[in-house]
Amino acid sequence: MLLKSVIWQHVTFAELQESPLYVPLHSYEGKEEKEVICVEYGSSPSEQVRQASGCLQSILEAPKYSFSRWTILDYSTAYNSKLITPRKVIDRFLSAVHQSSTCSMQMSFFINFDADDILRQATMSTNRYEQGKPLSVLDGVPIAIKDEIDCMPYPTTGGTKWMHKVRGCKDDAECVKRLRSCGAILVGKTNMHELGAGTSGINPHYGTTRNPYNVARIAGGSSSGSAAVVAAGLCPAALGVDGGGSVRMPAALCGVVGFKPTFGRVSHSGILPLNWTVGMVGILAGTVEDALLVYAAISSPKSLDQSETAQAKLCFPQLKSPKLIPNIKLAKYGEWFNDCSDDIRVCCSQALAKLYKSYGWKTIEVTVPEIEVMRLAHYVTIGSECNTSIARQLEKLNKEELGWDARVALSVYGSFSSQEYLNAQRIRNRQLQIHKRIFSKADVIVTPTTGVTAYTIEKDAGETGELDYINGAALVRYQIAGNFLGLPAVTIPVGYDMSGLPIGIQFIGKPWDESLLIHIAFAMQALCISEYKRPEVFFDLLGK
Repeated sequence: MLLKSVIWQHVTFAELQESPLYVPLHSYEGKEEKEVICVEYGSSPSEQVRQASGCLQSILEAPKYSFSRWTILDYSTAYNSKLITPRKVIDRFLSAVHQSSTCSMQMSFFINFDADDILRQATMSTNRYEQGKPLSVLDGVPIAIKDEIDCMPYPTTGGTKWMHKVRGCKDDAECVKRLRSCGAILVGKTNMHELGAGTSGINPHYGTTRNPYNVARIAGGSSSGSAAVVAAGLCPAALGVDGGGSVRMPAALCGVVGFKPTFGRVSHSGILPLNWTVGMVGILAGTVEDALLVYAAISSPKSLDQSETAQAKLCFPQLKSPKLIPNIKLAKYGEWFNDCSDDIRVCCSQALAKLYKSYGWKTIEVTVPEIEVMRLAHYVTIGSECNTSIARQLEKLNKEELGWDARVALSVYGSFSSQEYLNAQRIRNRQLQIHKRIFSKADVIVTPTTGVTAYTIEKDAGETGELDYINGAALVRYQIAGNFLGLPAVTIPVGYDMSGLPIGIQFIGKPWDESLLIHIAFAMQALCISEYKRPEVFFDLLGK
């Protein structure tokens, strides 16, 4: 197999001086941040959301556009003004989900949702608003959860037909608990690529999640359902898990924001342990502001392992104006940046020109060596971790219960040796040092989010899964550093290709530098949001 021979060449027999780095934990350096508010240790999720909401512009002051999705603050304002109730919104939500599931649409947004449970949550939220006691601005806001994250009362399938039979869901994941404590209405488990082992979102068991901008195209994976429900207006935000771009890829393809924090910022508790050193909970949202509010709810100033890294201060950026932070330096590796379709290259280059013209933010040329080697090392790592996690179950599993693409992936995963795994971790250490040198010159690294826009769903792919390695490689081209090195990253919609399909630009930040990254994303959004287009499939839950 070609892939295996390339791994032998660049990973198996690589001569490396670096010691292995098994987990991408980062020390917090305690640097002073500008235009932020910092959260006190021990603050509740609702208190963190309250502080983050104070960083946002009032919706009365916000400019109006020809198309924009309803935001979390829109929902909160409508509820407080008694223009609508959470119960009424959820009635509309359930009707929209039913419509999206009909034979004429077959959007396949969800693997599982329980109408009775969702209505119960909505009724409780409505009662809180009637009493004037909402828990936070998230109270009554519909938020969807990827089916890789534990959320009661649902089983956690990981996009399979068997995972929930060998691993029961007994409690909410920590990130879900935090959302629930803020009053968010958790509206079900979204569809995903089987075991997260692909980039298209095509699932032979639960259907192919379709792109709301063109239902003949993929939504991207593996957090396909979470991206699509946000794009289609069913939720202002959703949770995904990002192990190899699985939040940012579908976000870019579906024209929404995708945000992955630093490794360790969000608890791993209650997440399927498929790739525990590269996979992280991420957020898909209609706007940067909504991504910030959900981030405030689910994140913690307590890092993953305090024995190895100092507590990372949790700060939220002031998003009153995109011009508050001057002199941002954006690192761009031209050869890598341009390795995408012409439409994407032109669109993302124009986005950088807008940043310079509007804010004076300069792009500096850098080199990121051995990018392909890093991709291979990440593949060895994520594959080894997935195989190790489910090896016992695979021995007993009827292979007919797996899609063809998942079977091929697991076959490759199981072929990696201890030598390859150890060398991959040496490459991880090497790449971390390379990226530290780049970050000594620049604030963030900028790339397109994907190398191609959403491609066509082939007729037979829905039955078998998909093995499209050319498009798959183009989709993951810019994703790996965020996962392999545990760096925060965000994608923002910046335009469309000639077919009207969304294009995203990505910013990769320094460890624990989420506040600056969000501010940069907000500034980028401010320059592009007036040109955002309504998808073919869109549900207006707050409109009259």
